Amino acid sequence: MKSRIPAVAAALGLAVAGCTVNMHGDHSRKTETASIERPKAELVDVTVAMAAGEMELSGGSSKLMEGTFTYTAGGNTAPEVHYEDSSFRGRLSVRNKSKTAFGNNHVNRWEIKLADDVRMDLNVSLGAGESRLNLGSLTLRSARVQVGAGQVDLDLRGPKKSSCDVEIRGGVGEATVWVPNDVGVVAEARGGIGEVSVRGLTRDGGRWTNDAYGKSPVTLRLDVKGGIGQINIRAE
Repeated sequence: MKSRIPAVAAALGLAVAGCTVNMHGDHSRKTETASIERPKAELVDVTVAMAAGEMELSGGSSKLMEGTFTYTAGGNTAPEVHYEDSSFRGRLSVRNKSKTAFGNNHVNRWEIKLADDVRMDLNVSLGAGESRLNLGSLTLRSARVQVGAGQVDLDLRGPKKSSCDVEIRGGVGEATVWVPNDVGVVAEARGGIGEVSVRGLTRDGGRWTNDAYGKSPVTLRLDVKGGIGQINIRAE
């Protein structure tokens, strides 16, 4: 069942189901916050798509999501945030309302925190800019990250209660992926025109593994395909 969308959220360009929204700023730069309460659903599909800008995505929220969005008035617009809840599967979407300007004195910065203990399938799509994705504390069933033209730091280190499939697709930018040593890790990596660089894992045929692979009850499975840019996999 889709939750009711607050009128104030729609007026601000944040079409958010079951959330609170606040706004402050001056004539040139605005900051909006949005939060979504904890879901009824056992599993939540989370989609975060940014055309251009700076993003920090992490766990640590006491709610399903807490977000702070800063943008230049007249240049960038706040993202649209939608949430639908049901008894089994919820759907959360945070995405640009339209392609937005970035750089040349324009700002588009998202800071998003998600709940650590809610089971999720996460899909992140990134354009130009710089992104830091600290996903190690989240309870992920799967994650898919599409790298655009920017620079991405993806950290998967942290406590793991269950296995997870992670798919990474490179664009023209550079992505560095940090993986843990205390759970099993197996990575299949293929380069495009760019390069895939792996450090801290052992080559095993067409894949890379760590010492815990096959011994740990939890396995992190990476499927990496490079584009024009470079993808670095680092085990620590």
